[in-house]
Amino acid sequence: MSSTQNVAEILLNLAKDISISGNEKSFTDKIKSYFANEEMNCDALNSLRVQTYGTGKFKFLLDAHIDQIGLIVTDITENGFIKVASIGGVDSRILSSCDVLIKSRGKDYKGVVSSIPPHLSERKEGTASEVSDLLIDIGLSKTEAEKVVRRGDVVAFNYPFEKLINEKVVSASLDNKVGVTVLIRVYQILKEMKADADVTFVFSSQEELGLRGAKCASFNQDADEAIVVDVSFSTAPDVNNVDGKDMGKGPLICVSPIIDKKISDNMISVSEEKQIPYQIEVCSKSTGTNADVVSVSNYGIKTGLVSVPIRNMHTFSEVVSLEDIELSAKLIAEYILKKVKEHD
Repeated sequence: MSSTQNVAEILLNLAKDISISGNEKSFTDKIKSYFANEEMNCDALNSLRVQTYGTGKFKFLLDAHIDQIGLIVTDITENGFIKVASIGGVDSRILSSCDVLIKSRGKDYKGVVSSIPPHLSERKEGTASEVSDLLIDIGLSKTEAEKVVRRGDVVAFNYPFEKLINEKVVSASLDNKVGVTVLIRVYQILKEMKADADVTFVFSSQEELGLRGAKCASFNQDADEAIVVDVSFSTAPDVNNVDGKDMGKGPLICVSPIIDKKISDNMISVSEEKQIPYQIEVCSKSTGTNADVVSVSNYGIKTGLVSVPIRNMHTFSEVVSLEDIELSAKLIAEYILKKVKEHD
């Protein structure tokens, strides 16, 4: 099996699960299947911690958030349409006529966001409705809808994982199932290398609500260094190579005032030594990722950030390169292996 085929199988398996912020518990059960023989526990916010043991001389914390954006049911209209509000940074511009899935009491109900035909719309061309003004049609009257849907149910984009050409894939919720896949591959690569490494893998909840899960999950961790893995912006139409980086050219190593400079420099050195393609992402202040809170957790943790470029972030058609995922995992694994050898 090729490395990218392995990545594709992991990502496909993860993409089947819905893990909207605050509703991540069932998804952590799926992640556990990749770490069957390791020590695992979930905290009060449903962040999963997986502990592997080595020499005990140098300890790593690796973090990727597991939650995805979505919607929440707020009301049912007299005509049986479902009113919603956003969970996380939902882009209302892309929601018109969007296919959705309402999860209620263990069942899934398909729906579609209603769209007013342009012939009848009084809205100015090029403007989008607010999320609070949108209505989801599930084909039922109010009485019927109230029997199957409850206020507080979560709503997900209903778009499947698909392969594109040139090792690219598209799906909803790749932010941040991509990061989860990277961490799983790091674990697998370290096992293949027989690296004697102390690594705490943290799969943190509620990142999309303000980095909440990582604040708690990293607080009492005895780590010498941390590496956060997330997605970042890829170049695309109207996105230049300053705001985004090229897909298919390797992981993004972050350079930022809040990121430990030595970690960034050492990652660059490892990339060049092992001939792993990489790109530099510059953040002049906060990174907008869990690195912002992990780095100041407890008494502070030296923290690095590796990101995978992604197109169409926070939409139902996020696009990513399988090669970038595998290269990100390889970079982190090689970095850990080098650190372990330095502290033998």
